[in-house]
Amino acid sequence: MTVHFTDRPDPARADADAIRKAWESREWPHPGLLSYSVHAGEDGTTLLHYSQWTGEQAHQDFVRQGPDARDAGIDAAVPGIESLAPHTYELYRSGFRAEGDTREPGCVVIVEAEFAGPDPARQRDWVDTVFEALGEDPHTPADGIAAPGEGVGSPSPLWERVQKYPGMTGGGVNRYTPALSMKAG
Repeated sequence: MTVHFTDRPDPARADADAIRKAWESREWPHPGLLSYSVHAGEDGTTLLHYSQWTGEQAHQDFVRQGPDARDAGIDAAVPGIESLAPHTYELYRSGFRAEGDTREPGCVVIVEAEFAGPDPARQRDWVDTVFEALGEDPHTPADGIAAPGEGVGSPSPLWERVQKYPGMTGGGVNRYTPALSMKAG
């Protein structure tokens, strides 16, 4: 996952178009890349790039190849872009999407939780605690989308446990709207 910032307001449409053109003008970059998506941040200046790979090895093979002409084309088409270092994540759980549900998300929410030191067991337990709180939250509809007003995370013992989890030192929530999605083939 990579985040880009631009110095222009509302970059989503123009930048996503430039990115689409750069990608469509070249062959798919690697057989291990399953999909590539761009999401526009609600702040109007952030683009979140998200790619899914067949595995960590495929991603590392791609990274070793170094930047290609696609990156140069995007940089040239999107003036003032500032890229942050990419991060690799491992899927632990996903939720709320029922089997066979083909709807596309209208919003992607990235929840960051920072802990005092790496501890995968603690991180997974925190995620399990979030899912437990969501499952018992009266403001969480079956599709996982909160209604206006009091919504997901409203005061309750379970949400307090999520927010005051032992060893958690910070975090935040960012919302993104899908702007571009491409798949291999």
